[in-house]
Amino acid sequence: MTALVGGRVLPSPQAAAIPDGVVLVEEAIITAVGARGAVHVPAGARVIDCAGGTVTAGFWNSHVHFTGDVFRAANTAPSESLAAALRAMLTSYGVVHVVDTGSDLLNTLALRRRIESGEVPGPLILTAGAGFAPAGGSPFYILPARIPELTRPADAVLVDAELARGGDIVKLFTGSWATPRSIVVMPVDVVRAAVEVGHRRGKLVFAHPSNSPGARAAIEGGVDVLAHTFPASLDGSPWDRALPAMMKERGTALIPTLKLWPYELTRGGLPPDLIELVLGNGVAQTRAFAELGGQLLFGTDVGYMTDYDPTDEFVYLQRAGLAPAQILAMLTTAPAARFGRATGRLAPGLAADIVVLDGDPAQDVRAFAKVRTTMRDGRVLHGRT
Repeated sequence: MTALVGGRVLPSPQAAAIPDGVVLVEEAIITAVGARGAVHVPAGARVIDCAGGTVTAGFWNSHVHFTGDVFRAANTAPSESLAAALRAMLTSYGVVHVVDTGSDLLNTLALRRRIESGEVPGPLILTAGAGFAPAGGSPFYILPARIPELTRPADAVLVDAELARGGDIVKLFTGSWATPRSIVVMPVDVVRAAVEVGHRRGKLVFAHPSNSPGARAAIEGGVDVLAHTFPASLDGSPWDRALPAMMKERGTALIPTLKLWPYELTRGGLPPDLIELVLGNGVAQTRAFAELGGQLLFGTDVGYMTDYDPTDEFVYLQRAGLAPAQILAMLTTAPAARFGRATGRLAPGLAADIVVLDGDPAQDVRAFAKVRTTMRDGRVLHGRT
């Protein structure tokens, strides 16, 4: 038995906070959630002191990559090295569920096997494998590597083959940076054929849109999730403001990845005014979609980004008009609903996926990145006990 005692407990984004709460965990399951005076802590229970902190459900990061050097030999790498890398990138920030939107499929499946066996402490992983580009659109920034290209609808058999190898989702580059100055857009009929294959196997389909035409191709083709906002414009034209309403109407979710834009453009040496313009477009798209009631998922593109700290993402989401409860939903209940998982809340009978934060994110959203303790299935992955 483990007892998390004395923190401000948030059972869900919609529920009232319990100011001085207790969460009891027996093995891998939550057995009680309530005020300190109403929940009995059994003698001999391991106690985690949460005073001054906030206790909430474990987080999802719905856009990560396992492409760093430490992950490239996941089948044979020392378990200590993998555990340290997972802590640095994910679990030290409260993440217990991840969606890998691009990596070597067999390597990531090997990493998942070692995590699920208990050998390596880490998050639950869903993976897309390498993903698929339009004809002539394999991303320039992964060269000399290339990813499979879908030239015509019949090429969707490649998607079926990747799922048969163990992929959990489908990733399409509906708008792909083929060169630093050109974006290739996947034809809608090709997108639709790939989506049909994914849905026939019961899998969600993600799209990397890059710009408004890439986003429109994804939405019209029936994808489930846009893996980024789409602020790029090669000719300086404004983004297509009809797209958020189309996304909401068709049930497409959005992962904003707002921090990615200044991170990437600063590395590219672009001037601050242009960086702010691109970031502002991403913020505006997020705001417009949120105001329509669209489903937002939290994701950072970490793994491609080597700056692991998500603090800026929380700050930019607040700039887009999201309240702390909405951000918490992006981290918990929204991805749980989208991926059909019984997680995202603190309630008896649910898996003990729990995060203890320093401070109160309702007062400062930066607290979402200040993690004391991360638990998955009752096992401490990060922090003090």
